[in-house]
Amino acid sequence: MALYRFRVTFEDYDDVIREIDVKSNQTFEDLHRAIHQSTGYNGEFPSSFYISNDQWIKGEEITYLPNQRRIDRGIVLMDKVKLSNRIDDPHQKFYYIFNFDRPFDFHVELLKIILDETPGTEYPAIIKSVGEAPKQFGNIFNPTILPPVSEDFDFLNEMEYSPEDTGEGFSEVVDEDAAEENDEPLEAEDEDEFGGEFSDNEGFEDEGLPHHGDDF
Repeated sequence: MALYRFRVTFEDYDDVIREIDVKSNQTFEDLHRAIHQSTGYNGEFPSSFYISNDQWIKGEEITYLPNQRRIDRGIVLMDKVKLSNRIDDPHQKFYYIFNFDRPFDFHVELLKIILDETPGTEYPAIIKSVGEAPKQFGNIFNPTILPPVSEDFDFLNEMEYSPEDTGEGFSEVVDEDAAEENDEPLEAEDEDEFGGEFSDNEGFEDEGLPHHGDDF
């Protein structure tokens, strides 16, 4: 049985490389599982391979755990397609997206075709592993680890301030340095907010300034 040797790389982490041998009659699901055996990820998330050209332009899709939209479109499932049925080029490329909700993108390239299996080897087989894969959920924002909000922000909440009023003014990740710089304007705003109620303004008329009523 012929073997396909694939090089698998993260699109955003060039120093992480895996080489995997897969039997030509095994499926795209077998390759999917082998990739995550090599990364240590839980592979049970919606994912897809795309038949690609040399520029990694995505073509036909082959999917795993499809959503209803993909089912309605009739996208073929990974466990139904043998690798040999989609390899027409000795350097065939597949663009692979793992976990559409929080994706990692991979480049999968056929390095060579090996005519004979190695006796006693179970396939798919990880032949080469370079670099540590990034954490599976390391790129997810976790609001529970944010530093405590400032007193200024608590004051705004008491005034029924809504973050939605700012449009895109708040980003999901808070820069602590930027937050400190923003404290001073908020304090200045506090002073303006109550400026009309306290004695700072009461002395204006005593300075000989005309009353507002004089203008009418």
